[in-house]
Amino acid sequence: MNFIAVRGSGDPNREDGEYQQAIGLLYAVAFTIKMSRRAGHLMEGYFDYVVPPLEGFWWQAGAGDVDYAHKERFEWIAAIRLPDFVTEAEFGWALEEATRKKHADFSRVQFMPLQEGLCVQCLHVGPYDDEPATLALMHEFAQSEGYVPDFSDVRRHHEIYLSDARRVAPERLRTVIRHPIRPA
Repeated sequence: MNFIAVRGSGDPNREDGEYQQAIGLLYAVAFTIKMSRRAGHLMEGYFDYVVPPLEGFWWQAGAGDVDYAHKERFEWIAAIRLPDFVTEAEFGWALEEATRKKHADFSRVQFMPLQEGLCVQCLHVGPYDDEPATLALMHEFAQSEGYVPDFSDVRRHHEIYLSDARRVAPERLRTVIRHPIRPA
């Protein structure tokens, strides 16, 4: 699967921060692709679709476990999944088109192919800071099935945001959490 992605670091909760800017860039490119036919650009295999939810890949350099008390140490990749018909060349067109229309710098937005591999996942309901309890359950389940976590520089803590944190109360947030695993 392919994504459009922006990589950054720091606390994602800062409203004036890098993470919020990254999200704006991603959605501008995602909607440029979605609306490409209206702009007269015909992509082979195009079909009308709903822009997928925002996703995030999270880690802290040099840390085994994520320390939620130190969000300023986060490294992240904010991403939106692309339909299969979007090639790297079509992504390039969308970057140029978004730059032309928005008069903004989209140089941070990248085309990111990803083969995630074997994972365990769970729907977490509630605030992001409460994720450690869900993670413990996921790892316990994986271990009971004969698997262990398999984190690396390309296999990271992965979240799929089913709720918009700007519009939903923290206790009602829904997030799919996905962790890479391998046989024990």
